Amino acid sequence: MNALDKAKIFLDALPFLKAYDRKFVVIKIGGSTMTDESILPSVVRDVVFLEQVGIWPILVHGGGPRITEEMERRGMQPTFVKGRRVTDEATLDIAQHVLIDEISANVVRLIEKEGGKAIPLNGRGSGYLRCHKKIFAEDPEMDLGYVGEIDSSDTELAHRMLIGGIIPVVAPIARGPAMHLYNVNADSVAWKIAAELKAEKLIYLSNVPGILKDKNKPETLISSATLADCDELIKTNVIVGGMIPKIEACMDALKHGVKKTHVISGLLQHSLLLEIFTPEGIGTEIRM
Repeated sequence: MNALDKAKIFLDALPFLKAYDRKFVVIKIGGSTMTDESILPSVVRDVVFLEQVGIWPILVHGGGPRITEEMERRGMQPTFVKGRRVTDEATLDIAQHVLIDEISANVVRLIEKEGGKAIPLNGRGSGYLRCHKKIFAEDPEMDLGYVGEIDSSDTELAHRMLIGGIIPVVAPIARGPAMHLYNVNADSVAWKIAAELKAEKLIYLSNVPGILKDKNKPETLISSATLADCDELIKTNVIVGGMIPKIEACMDALKHGVKKTHVISGLLQHSLLLEIFTPEGIGTEIRM
């Protein structure tokens, strides 16, 4: 690539830099994006780049598989009800340790290694995330323990951090009734944060390239879908399994003021930059 080609890349990105200048972009990472040591540093580099060019990124992560791994290492058997981990005191201690002390701390270290600044945010170190105990309306007697449903985040705290050039790294541990901590769903945390900040974008990094008409054929990627399209794709079992909560989170975010939502592959290097700074993007954009 010669010098003129390099200059053209910067010029092509200019309209997007203007459009997203000092705008919130919430990015949720999970799955292989976090566990593959060759992928996470690339994602972090993209996030640091976004902050350096004037965009305000907030990084939300999960860590379910790592929590399960640690529980099994300690001889504990994980139990799930309707996709939610039953969380007693011992499980909550493990979840806190894994999500905050291991994963958040590692992401912060990687951000700092790339020349950025970051601070972990959650309900343990501050009141950043607030929640209530999760109750199933159809079965109120079902008790999941310390599993929460996200209520709110401290938008002013996140805003002040980003103005100061600090990237929030959010773990899904929230403060609930009587100041007790609860394990909450990371996808829900991401859309709630995005909605409260009226974010320009909410991006889920997944193990798949987006919504596929045929899950075994990447070439059947649906590049753009409306809320009505997503409803139909769920009804017809095109969107299935673990993709359903992500798409529903995107839909909830749009209904509450987020401009655009995206599901993209976290396995492709620099997928974040390609989705934000190119007109065609690389994953599925979900819009009103």
